[in-house]
Amino acid sequence: MRLMINSTQVSYFTLGAYFDTECFKYLYFMAVMLFYLLILCANVLLIVIICVNRSLHEPMYLFLCSLFVNELYGSTGLFPLLLVQILSDVHTVSASLCFLQIFCLYSYGSVEFTNLAVMSYDRYLAICCPLQYNTHMTSNKVAILIAVIWFPPFVAVFVTTSLSASLQLCGNIINKVYCDNYSVIKLACSDTRVNNIYELVAASLTVCVPVSVILYTYMRILKVCFSGSKQTRQKAVSTCTPHLASLLNFSCGVSFEILQTRFDMSSVPNMLRIFLSLYYLTCQPLFSPVIYGLNMYKIRIIYKSLLSGSVECRSSNRFVQEKTINQ
Repeated sequence: MRLMINSTQVSYFTLGAYFDTECFKYLYFMAVMLFYLLILCANVLLIVIICVNRSLHEPMYLFLCSLFVNELYGSTGLFPLLLVQILSDVHTVSASLCFLQIFCLYSYGSVEFTNLAVMSYDRYLAICCPLQYNTHMTSNKVAILIAVIWFPPFVAVFVTTSLSASLQLCGNIINKVYCDNYSVIKLACSDTRVNNIYELVAASLTVCVPVSVILYTYMRILKVCFSGSKQTRQKAVSTCTPHLASLLNFSCGVSFEILQTRFDMSSVPNMLRIFLSLYYLTCQPLFSPVIYGLNMYKIRIIYKSLLSGSVECRSSNRFVQEKTINQ
């Protein structure tokens, strides 16, 4: 009979997916650190551009700003602990820190789906109801929608994490490179029916409902595009392409993770399993700012003007210095 340990008495979890990289751990550390810094710089740059420029204080860009904040939030929930574990010889994490990471990563995923759903609703109004757009999308409604993006997922994931933390466990080894709620539930000796039922309900509300909204709005957008003018189709393509690319990228990453946790993946190479489990947490936070920064016309123009302004400022300073030297 296995020893039943109350999770409140578990002082730490062991992350069992790490393997000995010997001298390469410093190379992996530097690569992951540079990737994290790139994510931070890309998202912070676009947040600053949207916040500083009044011409971008429109609903679409405010929802984009919310998306970039979530990318920062999700990557910060993963990378600091990942960097520490890469350099560590013993891959353990305290129970409280592990449950905090579970909360951060799960709330990040839920907010991402909700944010993308709100953005698809905004595009639906802009393309299908352009004359009523300003009437429907007021500043008060934008504030309410941003609250809907963040508040319900946080509450739902908080309850999920609390239920998992109250489980009685029979072990403390998580076969991942980060803390995962499903892995903790698999360690439970006690009845997990409440957890499973609640997770099903929470997933329906935070994932299935947003995805349903996205599918409905894009069906309406496609209907208008096929029956509308060439200008309407061009507007739809220019604003919806980055949104669809971001949605597909994130959905594929989440699907990889779900398949890996629900099925036996022992035949898959360890490095590939680690890559697939990290995909939606590492690639999406960089993919979003890059795809929107390159495809959104206003953001691209402002970014180019900032670059040209900095170049002109440097050239003028150089000219003044040369003139001073000649005098």
